[in-house]
Amino acid sequence: MMSHAGRMRLLMAGAGLMLMAGPAFSLDGADLVAKLNAAMGIPGAPLAAQTIDVRGSTVTLRGATYKPVETEPAVNLGDITLEGVEEDAGGYVIEKVLFPNVNAAEDNTTVTISDISMSNVTVPADTTGDSLASVLLYEEASTGPMTVTVDGKEVFSVASSVSTTDVADDQSAVGFAIDVQGIRADLSTVEDVKSRDALQSLGLTALNGSMTMSGSWQAEEGVVDLEEYVFDFADVGTLSMALSFSGYTMEFVRAAQEATKAMDTNASKESQDAAGLAMLGLMQRLTFNSAEISFQDAGITNRALDYAGKEQGVSGENMAQMLKAMTPMMLAQYNVPKLQNMVSEAVNTYLDNPGNFTISAKPENPVPFPMIMGAAMGAPNTLPDVLGVTVEANRRQ
Repeated sequence: MMSHAGRMRLLMAGAGLMLMAGPAFSLDGADLVAKLNAAMGIPGAPLAAQTIDVRGSTVTLRGATYKPVETEPAVNLGDITLEGVEEDAGGYVIEKVLFPNVNAAEDNTTVTISDISMSNVTVPADTTGDSLASVLLYEEASTGPMTVTVDGKEVFSVASSVSTTDVADDQSAVGFAIDVQGIRADLSTVEDVKSRDALQSLGLTALNGSMTMSGSWQAEEGVVDLEEYVFDFADVGTLSMALSFSGYTMEFVRAAQEATKAMDTNASKESQDAAGLAMLGLMQRLTFNSAEISFQDAGITNRALDYAGKEQGVSGENMAQMLKAMTPMMLAQYNVPKLQNMVSEAVNTYLDNPGNFTISAKPENPVPFPMIMGAAMGAPNTLPDVLGVTVEANRRQ
């Protein structure tokens, strides 16, 4: 049997090994912040902290500040807590990021935001790769209630917001979604008397609604599909948008970041012009696939016709007839007879029975942005055909 002295020597040796091994396994808070800044793609070090406190797998950035533009003052964030931090192939995985509540006041305006957090954040070790493994990503970001008050009166608020992402197993694509609920805006505080009277006539003393968005980005192919971008407001209507384009690769993203850095770090006119030309050149790498914008009426159209008619001394029905007659005359000057007929027919259908109004652009084949720009400058009347534009009213959803 091992003697008491032998057991003590063994325990002391084990303790010594643990103490020597400890620093090798502890988190490097400074490296974590440095990699976070590198992944943001913003000049300098936008995220900073007075002190970085590392305790086990929890990292606290005390007195954190954020400065996205070097020439602008930094924004004080307070203490940010990162829980469940682990190293991962030179990068980091963060289980939870907790931000302090916001209570910012300037002049007579106060903004408050509570319950701000992010979960399952991945910080890349290297930001120069060709896949999403080199991009700062998160699984979910959310906030609780947000309010904006002016002179003590609440003028805007949001009940909650949630943003989620879903990365493909091979890191080639990411899906994203945003859900903002309980949007409320008090329009009775509009100072201009005429505008306030108009809003009251339209029944818009307040807006209540939501915003949702969803889509995907195939990083390797550079395809961005904004499948749904919807604003839905009670007693007004629903505005829906969709967009798809190609060419938005990792190489494009980095080139755009470099151009942005050049604009932020050098304010001279020559540098700004050069960066602007670089951005214009980048836009020519993109290809247009499709787009659509649609409005589903929830009562605002007839109220708008009544108001506009009252201003002209006629009824809302007569105002609708006037608009029907004006539409083809207004479009005739653009020399697009096919589009003119489509729009006129759609306007007539919609004004007779407000339902939905949809404008779509779906070319037979994707159209490079330079071709669109060339048509817009040289022969704008050909754009509807180039983009495959259609206009419809009261389409079945």
